[in-house]
Amino acid sequence: MTLTELRYIVAVARERHFGRAADACFVSQPTLSVAVRKLEEELNTQIFERTNTEVSMTSLGALIVDQAQRVLEEANSLKHLAMHGQDPLSGPLRLGAIYTIAPYLLPSLVRIARKRLPNVPLFLEENFTVRLLEILRQGALDCLVLAEPFASAGLNQIDLYDEPFLVAVPKGHPWEFRTSIPHRELKEQNTLLLGTGNCFRDHVLGVCPELNRFGSGATLGEQRSFEGSSLETIRKMVASGIGISVMPRTSVADPEAADQLIRYIPFEDPIPTRRICLVWRKNFPRAAAMEELAKVIREAALPGVTYL
Repeated sequence: MTLTELRYIVAVARERHFGRAADACFVSQPTLSVAVRKLEEELNTQIFERTNTEVSMTSLGALIVDQAQRVLEEANSLKHLAMHGQDPLSGPLRLGAIYTIAPYLLPSLVRIARKRLPNVPLFLEENFTVRLLEILRQGALDCLVLAEPFASAGLNQIDLYDEPFLVAVPKGHPWEFRTSIPHRELKEQNTLLLGTGNCFRDHVLGVCPELNRFGSGATLGEQRSFEGSSLETIRKMVASGIGISVMPRTSVADPEAADQLIRYIPFEDPIPTRRICLVWRKNFPRAAAMEELAKVIREAALPGVTYL
């Protein structure tokens, strides 16, 4: 049994496909398949059930993959300890961030980190919260920037900042010159939401849960809700007059700019916010690097947020 074989079965479990798992591991599919079969023979058990259309884990296979993930995590920690134990501020960090944070934080973060942490190059990845947490626990990422809530078992975290939400309306909308919007009024409008799986969608539905109920008994606002794939898609749809939306404050460079096609309006009190955190595995040996990274994130001076 080798660490390489354990990486292969974890990749197959994650991708549910031998070809995609091989691509993720940078090997040919026959190489990966032979190694997985060899491990199954050594353990004298079937880890995966294979069909023409999908790959699934057996009940015992799921336990084996879970243990393999822990072994790989510990092996990764051992490497970090050997490489950076004497100087946690030396060596790369693999940082993940969710889609509704990354475009607005990472450019400033990288620029400042190059000056403040010259010996800690950052390797970056964007993804959904659930996917990032999975990659983190598998050891392929070192830390994440996420919005609460998330599954925090086995993780350390530093609270970074609270970010308010704004209502985005197109020019010419009846709300254009209002100074604030009660959240309950969103249900009366064509409301543009991010797609299922994006945590910011869940935050918006938490502000106005009526938007989440569709069907024959839905109100006008609920029946006329739409979904987009990204905040920038949503923004363009609002600008074209299709409807209104809710945006995180950091995604808006200047809410008061007069030449915009969109008017950004605060919510009435209580103003909805989301809390942004830096998280990492509890056994990750470079806690000092996490503390310094948190300082760099705070130095990014994102607009409109409250640093903690």
